[in-house]
Amino acid sequence: MTISKVIAKIEERIPLQQAEDFDNVGLLCGVADRNVSGILVCHDALENVVDEAIEKKCNLIVCFHPIIFSGLKSLTGKNYVERAVLKAIENKIAIYAIHTAFDNDFFGVNRGICDQLGLKNIKILQPKKNNLKQLTVFVPKDYSEKVKEALFSVGAGNIGFYDECSFKINGNGTFRPIEGSNPFSGQQNIRENADEDMISVIFEDYKQGQIVNAMKMAHPYEEVAHQIYSLENTNHYSGLGMYGDLDEPMDEKDFLKFVKDKFSLEMIRHSDFNNKKIKRVGVLGGSGASGIRSAISKKCDAYLTGDVKYHDFFLADSKMMICDIGHFESEQFVTQQLFEILSQKFSTFAISKSIEKTNPVNYFI
Repeated sequence: MTISKVIAKIEERIPLQQAEDFDNVGLLCGVADRNVSGILVCHDALENVVDEAIEKKCNLIVCFHPIIFSGLKSLTGKNYVERAVLKAIENKIAIYAIHTAFDNDFFGVNRGICDQLGLKNIKILQPKKNNLKQLTVFVPKDYSEKVKEALFSVGAGNIGFYDECSFKINGNGTFRPIEGSNPFSGQQNIRENADEDMISVIFEDYKQGQIVNAMKMAHPYEEVAHQIYSLENTNHYSGLGMYGDLDEPMDEKDFLKFVKDKFSLEMIRHSDFNNKKIKRVGVLGGSGASGIRSAISKKCDAYLTGDVKYHDFFLADSKMMICDIGHFESEQFVTQQLFEILSQKFSTFAISKSIEKTNPVNYFI
């Protein structure tokens, strides 16, 4: 199987269109039409990870953080980024990054944190906005099921944990073929009446091209009558961060000890105690100070993230306890998550989980 086909399979499960606009996701280096000899899954594709890929004969590295992010203007080996990329290229190893596409995935980074904490009633903290559309198409009744099947096959009608969702209304349509037409039914210059179904489906906007193409391929008419609307509905199944509830409320100190144990932490930086129980918890893996206000608005009692700055802790304002558990520490389950996803997708070649250390932060105790 080629690298491009492997990537296509990965993106069926984790679409890159879920990523934030600023991000550099996808194939960062490598030739897409090479056959895959093995896949190494890691957090950061550093030079020691590339060495590991060479040793394990893996020519595709699937990483969480993009090793190439911005500002790369040359490849001379002058820093850790260039050394890793150069070594990968010299050894014909491709590097593919998934980053915020997995951050925004309902079963991605933040779901891993929630599962580790045992949270219930999990919801997206900051849902992605304005990425849903609705297609309405008019189809001859005898072709209704064929068109629906074509739409479903390319991802139309997926709503949360349901797929093949649609709505159909039967009615009577009219049309008159004029000069230059090649009608499916009827005669030129004579108005025709047709027994038609109006089919409606919802889809994410990035699927529009493939959905329209599939619809037209399955539709018998020369001119396909259809409309596409942008919806203001919020997509509650994609976005940054999550929040949920503990089984039982916990005292603040007990909660911090619980988090330290679950994440194997040396320390937790946190805002002032508020002398109240912790029941609802918000999480956002990585640098997540941007989600503090959202967590407060969702009535979270505690918020777990990384890279919280001094002034960010003031935002707690006695409403919530902000806990900085570390950037890598909040994302530490990602490699295992990606390894499990890829292991389910591919069985014809080796998939390995990197054992190399990539977290640059150490603690002197």
